[in-house]
Amino acid sequence: MPTHLVLLCAGATASFRAARFPDPAEPLDEGGRAAVRRFVPGGRRFDRCLIAPGMAARDTAALLSLAGEDEPLLRDIDAGDWTGAGLDEVDGAALAAWLAAPETGAPGGESMAAVAGRVGACLDGLVAGSVLAVTHVAVIRAAIAHALGIPVAATLGIDVTPLMRVTLSRHRRWRLQELRRA
Repeated sequence: MPTHLVLLCAGATASFRAARFPDPAEPLDEGGRAAVRRFVPGGRRFDRCLIAPGMAARDTAALLSLAGEDEPLLRDIDAGDWTGAGLDEVDGAALAAWLAAPETGAPGGESMAAVAGRVGACLDGLVAGSVLAVTHVAVIRAAIAHALGIPVAATLGIDVTPLMRVTLSRHRRWRLQELRRA
């Protein structure tokens, strides 16, 4: 039996709109809450629902009346010293180094390779069936990289937005089925 995984990107936060580094404690902003309320998730039924531990993912799931399991492996990337900061609020030299190699991660934070490792472990540990996961941009990029067997840095060119749905399937190996904007 195959595994079908739908990754739903959490709704928008003020930091997302201002291009700030993610903060797991930040809730959805009013616009994010309104968009989630208007969102129609589709008619598919799921055997399981996984919810990342960040506040935006939890808020999204709650507004969609989704009951699910907390899945720490699907947590957002740890932005370390830059958590919640805007690009204009971090050291210029450190920012330039990060912009040259964003896959390395922010100072004191988690690399994209580390995110890809934990997300890949989560995906490969899923049992057959249909799964919905409410999570974050970096996690969705890591899941796509894992499914396609490409470096996670290659996914930086994919514009993942709030409430975007990514569908992956596994029958012997992972495949990307669909990218759908809200």
